[in-house]
Amino acid sequence: MSGFVEKPEPAEVPGLVHLHTGKVRDLYRDEHGNLVMVASDRMSAYDWVLPTEIPGKGRILTQLSLWWFDRLTDLVPNHVLSTDAPPGAPADWAGRTLVCRSLDMLPVECVARGYLTGSGLAEYRQTRTVCGLALPEGLEDGSELPSAIFTPATKAEVGEHDENVPYEEVARQVGAETAAQLRQLTLAVYGRARDIARDRGIIVADTKFEFGFGGRDLVLADEVLTPDSSRFWPADEWQPGRAQPSYDKQFVRDWLTSPASGWDRHGHLPPPPLPEEIVERTHAKYAEAYERLTGTKWA
Repeated sequence: MSGFVEKPEPAEVPGLVHLHTGKVRDLYRDEHGNLVMVASDRMSAYDWVLPTEIPGKGRILTQLSLWWFDRLTDLVPNHVLSTDAPPGAPADWAGRTLVCRSLDMLPVECVARGYLTGSGLAEYRQTRTVCGLALPEGLEDGSELPSAIFTPATKAEVGEHDENVPYEEVARQVGAETAAQLRQLTLAVYGRARDIARDRGIIVADTKFEFGFGGRDLVLADEVLTPDSSRFWPADEWQPGRAQPSYDKQFVRDWLTSPASGWDRHGHLPPPPLPEEIVERTHAKYAEAYERLTGTKWA
């Protein structure tokens, strides 16, 4: 069992139709047919949306995505039309709202990996491959790969796992030409981001993107290169052969799987509320990632 501990009621805003409440975002359609994405402060882990929010998280992720979009426009267009909350929206929507083009979204999580960890490491240990791509012997948790690889996954609904799939499955689903474009764009965007982040002392170990068609053009959508969609590691602490310190919800994961939480992630009961200390430390990590990348103090 998994999903929401308690699914929130969507806000009612004049002129907007609520479409979907996701793990961390609420999606609406406005009178012009555009999508309105609102990044909440909800936190998900182990396929559960937790009962405790991380204050300010949605704003940090939204502003960081916008910062990255500005640095990627020469590689690929994005879906953002406006950052203004619609008239009549709750005051809390300020800074966490994106008005976006409605796209024909592709059913693929476009994952780029420059380092080996997570589900890629688990597969490598069994087969010496990731998504069917052969890798050298002797790699460890956190090893840098000889070159970045495209390791797509199927998109999952709330409560289900994303599933890594070989490139050939992507080509079967979306066509060979589109699959080739997805791979090329994913690796190009990852390469740009990896270099920018490295100059700021952060390793982008892996990240995932979503694309859709706006007419005949592929467009970058959703959030990009945030601690929720990427693994960010402090470069000065990187050491292959162990789990790396990270700028994400690792504090939350670690506490949930510790005896202190009293929670069995493999059981049927929902996770408990987070302690204030875990909330504060997690918020601080998100803010630190924003500040190190952008060079701007998070207010």
